[in-house]
Amino acid sequence: MPVDATSRTVRFLALGAAALALISLACFAFPLYVIRPFRHQGSTELAVALFVKQIGPWVGICCVALVSVLAILSWPRIRGWVPRSLMIFTVALTIGGAYLSRLNVYELMFHPIGEPQFQTSQEASIDKDDMVIAVRLGGLSRAYPVREMAYHHIVNDTVGAEPIVATY
Repeated sequence: MPVDATSRTVRFLALGAAALALISLACFAFPLYVIRPFRHQGSTELAVALFVKQIGPWVGICCVALVSVLAILSWPRIRGWVPRSLMIFTVALTIGGAYLSRLNVYELMFHPIGEPQFQTSQEASIDKDDMVIAVRLGGLSRAYPVREMAYHHIVNDTVGAEPIVATY
């Protein structure tokens, strides 16, 4: 059965829209995969992921604009509710990828401890093998147990009158 020019055009536009949706999603997924915690990151791999993270929102906007144009151009030629639903899904996927590329999931996951509570060293239940991040500033000392910081990774604090950030 021969394929007519309209059918080929619709397939070409649909494949273009699908490719743009994948590019939009990759702008979110690739940095998320590379920068995830508790795994080794090579310097080149990390540099590429950070570059993609930086340009991802702009690439996502371009993908949304282009996929919208492709959907508008192909809409009158698409026959049937299934292909039209797939085109709508592709546009939605592209928009979702563009939105997610603007989101910093690590800020959501590892939000800083803003007002830490302290105990004296005699009251604290710290084992002798526990690791701590120790800060001494102007005669004042603080110890931040790593097991308490494991989820947050960041503590915003003030030692004396000096604001500090403890992180690992």
